[in-house]
Amino acid sequence: MPQPLPPLEQHPFLRGLSPEQLSAIACKVREQSFPAGALLLREGDPADTLYLVRSGKVVLEQNVPGRGPTLLETLKAGDILGLSWLFPPFRWHLDARAVESVDTFALDASCMRGPSPEHPVLEPALAMRLLRQLYDRLERVRLQRLDVYKAGA
Repeated sequence: MPQPLPPLEQHPFLRGLSPEQLSAIACKVREQSFPAGALLLREGDPADTLYLVRSGKVVLEQNVPGRGPTLLETLKAGDILGLSWLFPPFRWHLDARAVESVDTFALDASCMRGPSPEHPVLEPALAMRLLRQLYDRLERVRLQRLDVYKAGA
C-alpha cells in the first residue's frame, strides 16, 4: 500500500512558514500527478505555476538543434520545479519530463508575484527560499561540470 504523502506545509520549500504566509502562497494550490514520460513544462509555454515535487523524478531538458533533447538536471521529491514565472515574459525556458510517476503540489504563481500589502512578511520569506533553491541548483550544476571536465581528462 502506498504511503500517504505529507501535507503541503511539510514540503521542504515551505517548511517553517507561518500559517498566514502559507495561506498567502497557497491561495490557489492543487495536487497534480503526472505519469512517467509526461511533460510537466514545455519550453515557450506560459509560466504560471510553481511545482513542489512530492514524489518521483523529473528531468529538465533543453532541445538542442541537431542533437534533440539534452538532459540538464534531475529533480526529486523535496525539490521545486519552475522558476520562469518569476520574470517577464513568464515563459518556460526548458522542458520538464517525468521519468517516473510524479506527484506535485501546483501553486498558482499569481499568488506569489509582487509585494502583497496583506502579507508584508511573505515576500522576504519567499525570496530567501527561492534564492536558496537557485544557489543549490547552481552548486549542483557546478559539480556536474567538474565531473564532465574530469571525465574528459
